[in-house]
Amino acid sequence: MKKALVTGGSGLIGQFLLQQLQVAGYEVIALYRNTPPSHEAIGLKWVEGDVLDPLLLHSLVKEVEEVYHCAGFVSYSPQDANVMQQINVEGTANIVDACLQFPEVKLCHVSSIAAINRKKGDSVITEEAKWDPNEERSVYAFSKYAAEVEVWRGISEGLKAVIVNPAIVLGPADWKRSSTQLFKYAWDEHAFYTAGYANFVDVRDVVQAMTLLMQGDHWGRRFILNAHQITYQEFFQRVATCFTKKPPTIKVSNWLTEVIWRAEALRGKLIGSRPLITKETARVAKEKHFYSNAKIKEALGFEFRPLEDTLAWCCQSLQNRIEKAVA
Repeated sequence: MKKALVTGGSGLIGQFLLQQLQVAGYEVIALYRNTPPSHEAIGLKWVEGDVLDPLLLHSLVKEVEEVYHCAGFVSYSPQDANVMQQINVEGTANIVDACLQFPEVKLCHVSSIAAINRKKGDSVITEEAKWDPNEERSVYAFSKYAAEVEVWRGISEGLKAVIVNPAIVLGPADWKRSSTQLFKYAWDEHAFYTAGYANFVDVRDVVQAMTLLMQGDHWGRRFILNAHQITYQEFFQRVATCFTKKPPTIKVSNWLTEVIWRAEALRGKLIGSRPLITKETARVAKEKHFYSNAKIKEALGFEFRPLEDTLAWCCQSLQNRIEKAVA
């Protein structure tokens, strides 16, 4: 029986990865920090801890053969820069250092498409895009890029590691957190949508790709995990239809978007709160970039699920939870 350590076990990717590993017959140690575990199962050991604790990580890594580093802090608010530096960058450095102590251990690091450079005018972006520190990027993007640098350091020192860069991950989880908030936005029948496009991938495809990459000879490489690119308007229309809700109908103009993020930044400074919309999220929402999935398809012969299947699965699962909570 193989043994694996999963950090961020209670997050969206972590939850479904645990299920995937258990089905494959793994004995799994799952690390969580703030969110209590949602389920218990045979062969699954929950450990409350922190990726900033090197001694704890060392003690856990020595028990396993594979490490899946899913823990991370997602925020586009400048106020969270220090937290992201600690969790995303220093936490990853600690994971890498722990893995380097045990040559037989393999690592899969979950990064983000935010860590891949994009330039104005680029229509298709690949893993070969070079990071430009002079390009305007969010603090989150810089933290994920810096985390990748730590993994590349480990690889240069002999670590067997592979990096995945998922697009916006869709899955039925807590819709007050992360990307699942997009479904709640449609459920609540908000009227506004922004121009621009987004890239999406099913969480089940993400965890399947991760586990397959760990079984092959893909060390020292990174792979974009992206299935679909559609407009925000179309996304919300499809989700609203799944929920039999009214879709947003009012497009927020570009100039108004610029006004809103500046107003939010000022509000955040005055009352000490995190802005709902930042300069980065406002401007990314207006862009049209497609992150190529050719490399993962070629490496694994991988096929992504149709978007309509993903949305139907997410909406039905979330609606079932709502109905169960009300009953």
